[in-house]
Amino acid sequence: MAEAAALNLWQLAFILGLSPLFAGILQKCKELVASKRGPGIFQPYRDLRKLFAKDAVTPESSTWIFRFTPYVVFVIPLVVTLLIPVLTDFPLFFAFVGDMLAAGFILAASGFFFTLAAIDGGNPYGPMGASRTRMVGFLVEPVIIIVLFTVSFIADSTIPYIVQQHWVHPLSNFFTASHVLLLIAFFMVLLAETGRIPVDNPSGHFELAMIDESKALEFSGPALALLKWGGYMKFAVLAIIFLNVLTTPWGLASTGTIPAMLLATALVFLKVLALVLLIVVVESSFAKLRLFRITDFVGAAFAVAVTAMVTELLGL
Repeated sequence: MAEAAALNLWQLAFILGLSPLFAGILQKCKELVASKRGPGIFQPYRDLRKLFAKDAVTPESSTWIFRFTPYVVFVIPLVVTLLIPVLTDFPLFFAFVGDMLAAGFILAASGFFFTLAAIDGGNPYGPMGASRTRMVGFLVEPVIIIVLFTVSFIADSTIPYIVQQHWVHPLSNFFTASHVLLLIAFFMVLLAETGRIPVDNPSGHFELAMIDESKALEFSGPALALLKWGGYMKFAVLAIIFLNVLTTPWGLASTGTIPAMLLATALVFLKVLALVLLIVVVESSFAKLRLFRITDFVGAAFAVAVTAMVTELLGL
């Protein structure tokens, strides 16, 4: 019990401590590709420290939802971290509390509260961004459901640890057409859920074009720091699910010894770094889609997910 608790804390520390670094590396690489100097990779840590040192200003018309939401957005990715294989390939204490569908519902609860808080803040751009975010969420949810159905057909389970072991033993399970299509669909969902190009531009500051960022316009100080940190962790958690469960299920610790955990920490860091570089390539190759064209992008992801499911069911 004590060892499982220690390993869970190690995984929580990995997500909590390194998620801002992943965001900093992603932004730095994008700036370098655009031939700009840009901020350093540790700038997210400086931003968080600066925000935590400031006072928070709360709109007079806001309710408890506005004040409660930053804590929800911050805590929920940590809850999902307990359900997925971050650094170990063997189940820990909370491994069977929920499956991938439960993790999706838990992450959706964070978006739900963030949407309510954006409306509760009273800023006219908050409800605009909230409605656009919900539109993207409604479009993405069917894709996630089809992806999970396909995973359940392939691995006979949606528990992340069991799915991860299915791809590893035997290795032939990994190289199938349905699996490749599944990866493409989930990667497109990852871009949409984390507000990346081509769905949204996280570095944009034009209020009328913002989607996800406009929801936080009324937040300041520690509340804004918690929201930003929660966003960093949400990206890290989805990246871990994509990498450790579906794409590259190798490199995780098979024992709870310190050398094995240190090696797994280094390997998972390198895997996330490779995914960050892939996202940089995608974001540097495409422009942000217009709002009415997002349905085409998500529709393509849905078609790929359905093709993966049909391919698996027909044994192609």
